[in-house]
Amino acid sequence: MMQHQPSALSMRNVLCSLLVALSCLSAPAFAGPHEDFDAAVAAYRRGDYAAAVKLLKPLAEQGDARAQFDLGLMHDKGQGVPQDYATAVSWYRKAAEQGNARAQTNLGFMYDKGRGVPQDYATALSWYRKAAEQGHSSAQTNLGFMYSQGRGVPQDYATALSWYRKAAEQGDAIAQFNLGLMYSQGLGVPQDYATAVSWYRKAAEQGYALAQVSLGFKYAQGQGVPQDFAMALSWYRKAAEQGDAKAQFNLGLMYAQGQGVPQDYATALSWYRKAAEQGDAKAQFNLGFMYDKGQGVPQDYATALSWYRKAAEQGDATAQFNLGLMYAQGLGMPQDKVLAYKWVSLAASRLAASEKKERDDAVNLRDQIASKMTAAQIDEAQKLARDWRPKPER
Repeated sequence: MMQHQPSALSMRNVLCSLLVALSCLSAPAFAGPHEDFDAAVAAYRRGDYAAAVKLLKPLAEQGDARAQFDLGLMHDKGQGVPQDYATAVSWYRKAAEQGNARAQTNLGFMYDKGRGVPQDYATALSWYRKAAEQGHSSAQTNLGFMYSQGRGVPQDYATALSWYRKAAEQGDAIAQFNLGLMYSQGLGVPQDYATAVSWYRKAAEQGYALAQVSLGFKYAQGQGVPQDFAMALSWYRKAAEQGDAKAQFNLGLMYAQGQGVPQDYATALSWYRKAAEQGDAKAQFNLGFMYDKGQGVPQDYATALSWYRKAAEQGDATAQFNLGLMYAQGLGMPQDKVLAYKWVSLAASRLAASEKKERDDAVNLRDQIASKMTAAQIDEAQKLARDWRPKPER
């Protein structure tokens, strides 16, 4: 019985929304100096958050929308004051009601996520729309996301696309990525890989890691661009160096397979480990496989078992199969037919219809294991399989 082989290139894209959590306080919104506000900005920028709060609060209480927004943001982030979402909401609301677009966006986000207020998509949508109609790109992106997901409004890809485009054309990297994703998947528009690549590239060139991974994937697959493993490797590396687990996994796979680079198991192992330690199940499986086979590292069944188990517990069916096989053969631990049956049975039930050979392997191995078990052992193993629940990816 052969073990199942390492996973192929991975690109699980998700549409993204954005909280406008600014890295510095807002600049003055009206002409003329304001010494206290300028002093608050200076205090914030030098990291004296307590002084910034002290200077902002009187201005906010006098109705200065800029100070209200910034004070809300500091309560939101816990800078100079204990983190307090309810107080952040209160200050955001005061500024939002005066038409401050950043405050409207962040207030929408608080309702979107249920921070400091009960989660309420309809109210989130309302605040996002107010800011979006003022041309605020982050609000436009979030409004697009609400339409794409049907949050607080019927799902409407065409409207989502329209809002993403407005933000993307202002240079918003998340909107550019999401617009690319919609073209890639044909959501609200005919599927168009070339246009998807164009938008991914704009976001990727701004350093947005998800776009860099997506662009790398398009080069690896030859979708919308000629297949080019060297370019794929380059974009994966940019995202991987930012800590993106999917990029780290794909970069490891390219080194393992020698795509765009000489085959190098040791380097593949290094990238798989980075992704695996972030909880990426495919990387955990492939790392386990390399220890299992001694690729780029001395063969070590106990370590292989450990990585297979991490992936199996997240629901990776190939890891479940290999873990069950190791228990059946007593590799890396004493033989345990009950656990072998449990994991192989789970694999058989979770492998897709398109993976017929692998599923047949799992069914055959399960039956082989069962032929050497007592009825009581089979009952125990079946109960373990029924009671199993996947652990979420970290």
